[in-house]
Amino acid sequence: FLDEVGELPAAAQVKLLRVLETKSFERVGETEPIKTDVRIISATNKDLAAEVQAGRFREDLYFRINVIPIVLPPLRERVEDIPLLADSFAHRLVQTSNKEIHELAPETLRALVNHTWPGNVRELKSAMEYAFVVAPSGPILPEHLPPQIFKPGGQQTPTQATAVPSTPACAM
Repeated sequence: FLDEVGELPAAAQVKLLRVLETKSFERVGETEPIKTDVRIISATNKDLAAEVQAGRFREDLYFRINVIPIVLPPLRERVEDIPLLADSFAHRLVQTSNKEIHELAPETLRALVNHTWPGNVRELKSAMEYAFVVAPSGPILPEHLPPQIFKPGGQQTPTQATAVPSTPACAM
């Protein structure tokens, strides 16, 4: 899995293309090629077609990796996923610790849904980790969220979502 493939420097793009085309590579300091047979899954938050047009991404590499594109809208456009993802992250955190977090309070879910999520799912995961560290045992309340998500006094950054989507309870 190559994350942020759109950020690869030009020299790395050449090397990756060579591996994909020749199915071989050379270790640093060696002269004998090593055969490989790999399939890659790559991700980026950039529009690679636009990056090709701007000359920042190799067109031949773009066509080599753009076999089955899966376009996933940003989290702010999938607000119905936020409670489910937050619940999943919280559930994993409960399993890897000895803290007793019972649920995400409805106000917490509302604050999560109303955030714009410029960092997408990674930001949500980080926010849940933050809340898990800050919260005592019991429910996760809005004040346990990072300051960029919950601003005391109710000054949330509004998005297109105003209500918490109906989802199963977030019980741990």
